[in-house]
Amino acid sequence: MNYRKTLIACYLGFVTQAITANFAPLLFLTFHNVYNIPLGKIALISSVFFITQLIVDILCAKFADRIGYRRCVVGSQLFSAAGLLGLAFLPQIMPDPFMGIIISTIVYAVGSGLTEVLVSPIVESCPFEHKEAAMSLLHSFYCWGSVGVILLSTVFFSVFGIGNWKWLACIWAIIPLYNMFNFSTCPIEHPAEDGQGMSIENLLKTPVFIISILLMICAGASELSMAQWASAFAESALDLSKAMGDIAGPCLLAVTMGISRSLYGKYGDRLDLIKFMIGSGMLCLICYLVASLSDIPMLGLAGCIICGFSVGIMWPGTISICSGKMPSGGTAMFALLAMAGDLGGAIGPGIVGNISQSAGDDIRKGVLAGCIFPLVLVILTFVISKNVNKNRQE
Repeated sequence: MNYRKTLIACYLGFVTQAITANFAPLLFLTFHNVYNIPLGKIALISSVFFITQLIVDILCAKFADRIGYRRCVVGSQLFSAAGLLGLAFLPQIMPDPFMGIIISTIVYAVGSGLTEVLVSPIVESCPFEHKEAAMSLLHSFYCWGSVGVILLSTVFFSVFGIGNWKWLACIWAIIPLYNMFNFSTCPIEHPAEDGQGMSIENLLKTPVFIISILLMICAGASELSMAQWASAFAESALDLSKAMGDIAGPCLLAVTMGISRSLYGKYGDRLDLIKFMIGSGMLCLICYLVASLSDIPMLGLAGCIICGFSVGIMWPGTISICSGKMPSGGTAMFALLAMAGDLGGAIGPGIVGNISQSAGDDIRKGVLAGCIFPLVLVILTFVISKNVNKNRQE
């Protein structure tokens, strides 16, 4: 069977997820100016996207096996395309443009949630050697997709004007529409041999799974707590405008994350995943300390950027370790791991932001408090390494 086609479909699936996550935020000021939507309401768009994705993560754990992997993953691309097309037309058609944006956001967030839960187990179930490397390379496509959608959208707006953003939304929708065909025709295996996998109750009784859940929460928190301040670091270090900082900061972070995952994807067969994760966790902690304690803006930006490299392996690495230790984990395992990563991505920036605000809007104090996430991440990686080494000896 041609599993290379399966890989390509999964790569494009993560590119699609990057489009749905990053395209609308580039238009927030446009929505405010064109549709007269208050900025407070616009902030709800990201919240709705995240909450919808979390709900889909939970539902997938229960229903994806019953519906079938192929139907669900084809549906993920259909929802993503429909949401992007809806974003282009619904705000114009509906009496309240904001409701048109929210409906579109919910639709493509369903697609994003399905992609996040299903694509990793599809790759994990393919008969490849060095699955950890394949998983890391897979997740790098989300990073490259993020960079691509930010840069290419910015170029499009510069050439054709931001007033033509609806055309670009339709252009981006072509990728998931094309990928529907890929997922409809490529070979797809179920991650559990019996087609069912472990129940949620049994998963939650397994120590390795509990540690993996905590690892995913810390990985998501470490990644996104720093990412939310990437723009501010870029603005101060490079003397950029806020508009340019909003592009440069997240782009630089996504590039270093993509490099980390791509390097492990290429050389992972020669590296010990656990040791690589421990080293990455320590580097992540150092980056947080540099970013929070340095008075030199350029050093702060360097800490922020290198943090992307250090945290890049954590998400796919944890999935690989957990699936390797629990091959019968099934869909519920992947869904709960995805939910844990999303949960960390929600609570981490909130904690850092609140502490920054309490300290008189001092970003560095908030980032210093955020050191708890990479610190716990390193400790948990040591714990899971002892568990793995113990099993090897047995």
